[in-house]
Amino acid sequence: MKKVAAICGMGFGSSFVVEMNIKKVLKELGLHDVEVEHTDLGSAYEGMADLLVCGRDLEDNCKKYGDTLSLTNIFDKAELHEKMEKYLKDNNIIK
Repeated sequence: MKKVAAICGMGFGSSFVVEMNIKKVLKELGLHDVEVEHTDLGSAYEGMADLLVCGRDLEDNCKKYGDTLSLTNIFDKAELHEKMEKYLKDNNIIK
């Protein structure tokens, strides 16, 4: 995995917070060379990242751009950790 994008409706505060949490989770999972960015849904495009992380409300819109991990609570780092770890294991990125 080379890149993860945090997506929100406007691309301001909430996606930035998710970006910071993604960086922390990736570090906890031993992945240090993954680029992480945040943006708004209107700027998203197919292939922009290996994984898109968004709130449940944007899941259907984000799926057309690639693998999507949706969060019930975008500020819940434990939920992000659990779902990201499962995704990475399911895709043989970590053991």
